Amino acid sequence: MNTVFTIHTTGPACHDFTHQVAAWLRDLGAQEGVVTLLVRHTSCSLLIQENADPDVQTDLLGWLDRIAPPGDHPSMTWLTHVLEGPDDMPAHLKAAILPVSLQIPVGDGRMMLGTWQGIYLVEHRRAPHRRQIAAVFQAS
Repeated sequence: MNTVFTIHTTGPACHDFTHQVAAWLRDLGAQEGVVTLLVRHTSCSLLIQENADPDVQTDLLGWLDRIAPPGDHPSMTWLTHVLEGPDDMPAHLKAAILPVSLQIPVGDGRMMLGTWQGIYLVEHRRAPHRRQIAAVFQAS
């Protein structure tokens, strides 16, 4: 069983889509198994992260910008891939250190996430994008 989730972004941010995945699993009647998620783009990421305090996402995005600032930042003059804009190669660098796929166990019809965990699409680009996440549920 599979589907594709679409998330519209408007710039760097963490987009919580945990409820969309949970609703899809409910609609499937999923009980025991595993859900695999794969973002179908090379300049954004997937992440399981705290969902209680939005400051966590703010700090995460700030840290990512410190380690891979936009290409128009003076420290990034070494970049050679600049054809798609000054934020593209730094977005690829960020996607290289964060996961682009996740596997989450499902038990009793629910994802076995921790109390304060949510599933996020992490957008690394400045411009709006339409991101797709492929999802597969495998029953056990």
